[in-house]
Amino acid sequence: MAVFSRNVFSSSSVVVVVVLLNLFFLSFTEARDHLVGGKTDSWKIPSSESDSLNHWAEKSRFLVGDSLVWKYDGKKDSVLEVSKRDYVTCNTSSPIAVHNDGDTKIVLEHSGAYYFISGAKGHCGQGQKLIVVTLSEKNMRRFADAPAPSPVEFDGPAVAPSSNAASLKASLVVAFGVLVGFWL
Repeated sequence: MAVFSRNVFSSSSVVVVVVLLNLFFLSFTEARDHLVGGKTDSWKIPSSESDSLNHWAEKSRFLVGDSLVWKYDGKKDSVLEVSKRDYVTCNTSSPIAVHNDGDTKIVLEHSGAYYFISGAKGHCGQGQKLIVVTLSEKNMRRFADAPAPSPVEFDGPAVAPSSNAASLKASLVVAFGVLVGFWL
């Protein structure tokens, strides 16, 4: 009877470890929706430099697959995705994409910089614009403890990782295997 209860405990331990592993790895890969500015009324002319959306973006981390969500009055404003040049010059005449539905969701499909400006006349020149730097999943793991890259200083694609993410996963699996061994 003691052998039977030991086997039941071992099976339960394995199930717990499998569930924990799945939760752990999902936390690295689950795409997120980011409400731009962290609140519904943030797509507007900033009241000061410290109120700039780029300050919010500097404190946030964005992965490939994440989405940016804007909530705004689509009758009065729009979100334009533009090139870096058009971002700097506030040129609204040749956007990559135009969004004016008031409830815009843009999936970040590649690593690197994304540039957004307001389509309302004069708003970009008064600071209503945003740069978001998206890291690949591999880069996100590499920079997990580093500060977010500054969109103001960003001038190219995301940095390639110098370590292999597969080795990280292998190390974690071994560590959990050792942990399971203690339970058995």
